[in-house]
Amino acid sequence: MSEVMDGAVVTMEQVAGRTLRVATWRLNEKSDHLPVLFFNGIGANIEAVAPLAETLTERPFIMFDMPGVGESPDPVVPYNPFTISWTAAQLLDKLGVDDVDVMGISWGGGIAQHFAMQHAARVRRVVLIATSAGMLMMPGSPKALTKMANPRRYIDPEFMMKNFETLYGEGLGKSQGKGGHMSRLKPPSPRGYMYQLMCMLGWTSAPALPFLMKQETLILMGDDDAIVPLTNGKFLDMLIPNSELVVMKGGGHLFLLSHKDECTDAMREFLGRDSGEEQEAA
Repeated sequence: MSEVMDGAVVTMEQVAGRTLRVATWRLNEKSDHLPVLFFNGIGANIEAVAPLAETLTERPFIMFDMPGVGESPDPVVPYNPFTISWTAAQLLDKLGVDDVDVMGISWGGGIAQHFAMQHAARVRRVVLIATSAGMLMMPGSPKALTKMANPRRYIDPEFMMKNFETLYGEGLGKSQGKGGHMSRLKPPSPRGYMYQLMCMLGWTSAPALPFLMKQETLILMGDDDAIVPLTNGKFLDMLIPNSELVVMKGGGHLFLLSHKDECTDAMREFLGRDSGEEQEAA
């Protein structure tokens, strides 16, 4: 059974023993570009980043709600970066997709790194957005992090409005995108949110990145991010051999929305560089 959401085909898929809500854009259309596999931020459902998939009209796009997030049912047992990356690879197999470009934002940026290393043969390029190397990171402001850990930011609209600028920076807090973004959020279940937090406990990509992250990697960071400070992007840029760092001036944690045009321009230039993509995608 499928539904159509803003140009996406949305289905419930049985993958690796889990039920996942999956959205694909333009996957069955002829394209000279590899599909993008996107990993979302903690507690964020498909709709939160759907505008990006709708904007990159030249590329097929794949995204799914993590267990217990959006409309994916609660996970029965906890998962970790290895098992969720394996699950994502199984999903690609089910969709008939071999190779991808991988993107991840915030929490999902950690999963994107892990996926790119665990399934290196399937990943051409990587885009990391407002993310870090995991446990070995420069933490954000305590005020923001205490609110970040509170599921009320998804469940209680009044709490979200009150603390929006603290959580996501003035770059989006003062923009019209604030209300639109909030209207797309659907609260995760308590178990789904807890298991996402548990997934990354003790995890870091830092020791492995210099040796296993072989793909060309674009790192997008905001210089006003209270949750994942810019220093973390500089650290990733130092560790990943074939990386480049682009900084969004005045960008808070959700600069992907507040600096939409700059972000999509940077992504298009990076993913389309050196041509050759047509041969890989053929």
